[in-house]
Amino acid sequence: MSKQVTLKQFRYFAAAARTGQFSMAAVEEHVSQSAITSAVLSLESHLKVRLFDRLQHGVALTAAGHDFYRHVCFVLDAFDEALNQPGEQVRGVSGVLRVAASYTVLGYFLPELVLRFKKANPGIQFDLLDMELEQMEQAILANEIDMAVGLTSNIKDLSCFDYHVLLQSTRKLWVSPSHPLGMRSSVSLEEIAPYPYILIQVDNAQEAGIRFWQHHALEPNVVLKTRSMEAVRGFVAQGLGVTILSEMVYRPWSLDGKKINAVSIEGGVPNMEVGMFWNKSQPLCETAQAFNRFLVYACH
Repeated sequence: MSKQVTLKQFRYFAAAARTGQFSMAAVEEHVSQSAITSAVLSLESHLKVRLFDRLQHGVALTAAGHDFYRHVCFVLDAFDEALNQPGEQVRGVSGVLRVAASYTVLGYFLPELVLRFKKANPGIQFDLLDMELEQMEQAILANEIDMAVGLTSNIKDLSCFDYHVLLQSTRKLWVSPSHPLGMRSSVSLEEIAPYPYILIQVDNAQEAGIRFWQHHALEPNVVLKTRSMEAVRGFVAQGLGVTILSEMVYRPWSLDGKKINAVSIEGGVPNMEVGMFWNKSQPLCETAQAFNRFLVYACH
C-alpha cells in the first residue's frame, strides 16, 4: 500500500459510501465531518478520479467509486481477518457444498464472498444453483440442497427453517432527478402513490412490496412489471416511473448513463434482509457448517 494511503482513509471512504452522507459517516466513525471529507479528497487526489458525485443532500458513488469500494471492502475484510481470525480457515474440510441463491443475491452479494471462501477452503467444491425463493424452500425441505442464501425478509413463513440474517439494506425511492420528487431529501408513501410505479418481480419482491403499501392502506400506480433490474433502472432514469428498492442493488446511473437518485422514505419501509437459511430438522453437513461460519464472520 502506498504511504500516501492509509487504512483509516479506507474506513472513512467506506463509511461515506455506505451511508451516502459525509455527516453520517462521521457519526459512524466517531470523527469530525472534515476528517471524512479530507480522507475522500486525499484518495481522489491519489487515484486521480472522482469517487463521489456531490448531491444536494448527500453523495453517491461514481462508476469509479463503486469499483474502488469493492476493492476497499475486500482490503478491510482481509485486514480484520488477519488480526482477529488467524485460525478461522477450515483447511481440513473437503467435499461438495450444495448452495442455492436468488437472483439478487447472486448478482449483488455473493460473488466476492464465494471467491474468498474458495481461496481459504480449496477442498470444498461448490454446487451453486440459481433459484427463486419458493424453489429454495422446497429444495431445502426435500434435501436437494444443503443451504440457501436469499432475501429472508421476503420469505412468507420461516417456521421450517433455521436462519441467520447477514445484511440489512434500507429501501429507498429510486427516481430521476427531473422528476417532481427527484431532488427531495425525503418523501412519504402518500406522495409517491400517484406517480407511475415500476414493480420488480424477482425474489418475491412483488408480494413483499405490496405488503408495505397495504400496511399504509395505499396502492402503487403500477405501469410496468418486470424481472429485469436494468429495465427498472432505464425506465426510472428516463422519468417514466419510480420504484422502491434497496440500497444494495442501487446504482446511481442507468445503462445509458442517465442519473438515478435515491430518496429516503419518511416513516420508513421495512429493510431488505439478506440471510442464509437451512432445514431446521436436519443438522448442517460439515461443508455447510464451514460456509455458515465464514458468512457470519465476513458479514459482521
